[in-house]
Amino acid sequence: MKTTLGAQVSSFILPPSSLLAMRRPERVADILRDQISQIVGYELEDPRITMVTVTDVRLSGNLKAARVYVTVAGNEEEHKLALAALRKAARYVRKQVGLSLNLPRTPEIHFVRDRVEEEGERVDKLLDQIERDWEREERIKDEG
Repeated sequence: MKTTLGAQVSSFILPPSSLLAMRRPERVADILRDQISQIVGYELEDPRITMVTVTDVRLSGNLKAARVYVTVAGNEEEHKLALAALRKAARYVRKQVGLSLNLPRTPEIHFVRDRVEEEGERVDKLLDQIERDWEREERIKDEG
């Protein structure tokens, strides 16, 4: 099995340039995340988005669209207001990204609420409940 200068995929070897092309969406997404974070954090002056964090960017395969995942410190109403403000500012953010990055085409930007942290908290609570239930059952066994 030959793996020099490329990755082996089934029965053929990809040249190094193909490896770069496969990773391009990931690299572009990382750059976009950093750039959009800067724009949202320092250029947008809407008070509804003061506590927004850009957590991830996912690009479509053709790099024409980007889902920008964000978290908002605050309650449900603040989440809704911040997302509305970000969606309203999406064209401006896209324009600024296009001006600062040397991309052949600037992806269309779609802001999305990132629920990973919320889901993580929910899982933590469930695990805590399971642990308390288990400890209670152990105490009952020991007493009985």
